[in-house]
Amino acid sequence: MKINFTILFFIFTLKMFSQNIDKDISQIFNDYDAAFVLYDYNNQKFIKHNPERCAERFLPASTFKIPNSLIGLETGIIKDAEFVIPWDSVKTWNPVWNKDHTLRSAVQTSCVPYFRELARRIGREKSQHYLNIFDYGNKTIGEKEDFYWLDNSLKISADEQIIFLKKFYENKLSVSQRNIDLVKEMIIIDSTENYILRAKTGGGEKEDGKFIGWYVGYLETKSNIYLFALNIDAETFEEMAPSRKELTTKVFKQLEIIPEK
Repeated sequence: MKINFTILFFIFTLKMFSQNIDKDISQIFNDYDAAFVLYDYNNQKFIKHNPERCAERFLPASTFKIPNSLIGLETGIIKDAEFVIPWDSVKTWNPVWNKDHTLRSAVQTSCVPYFRELARRIGREKSQHYLNIFDYGNKTIGEKEDFYWLDNSLKISADEQIIFLKKFYENKLSVSQRNIDLVKEMIIIDSTENYILRAKTGGGEKEDGKFIGWYVGYLETKSNIYLFALNIDAETFEEMAPSRKELTTKVFKQLEIIPEK
């Protein structure tokens, strides 16, 4: 008997997103055009702000550094977290990017030139192959093989970010355990006696000229895992940049996932 995996995946996704926790976090986002999804892993429950926007796709910007790092490692273009791509001597607006970087430092500083060069070395065909395997958003590269995650070709919703992160957490992306573990280690933002936070920010300009900010990842406590994806709109990059982490932290504290400090 043949199994239609597309139908099975649709049923799983529908079931996954139909189980919501009735907790109101909307007041946290009163001043923002934003979407937020929190997935309680152990209880398979969701908390959402602005469900319609949670389903809307936007450019992933530097949150794509998570899958892009996996692609680089899996193809063998990058050997490990300390693999250096030399600076091409072209100055950018961010002085932190204007030097040689390792994969680790490029992830931590969101170094666009490093990942553009990595994408060129990977090539369109292999990049497309892994976008398909990961089932990442609309899986579209567009004209520029080294800029598609920033030029509004590739798009993903907050809901889809959660699906990707769940597969990433569970090591179900059809890539090696070693490479998954390397990327998981590189995206640790905070580690305390109570929790470990793994996450990646992103920011870029949408087609309407507004800027979108992302913050995606997962928080491991002693008793549970919480996957999250946030996106917000702003008139400028500077306006939204600090808000991404601040808003997410407020949600964690309101839900008593992390302690007040």
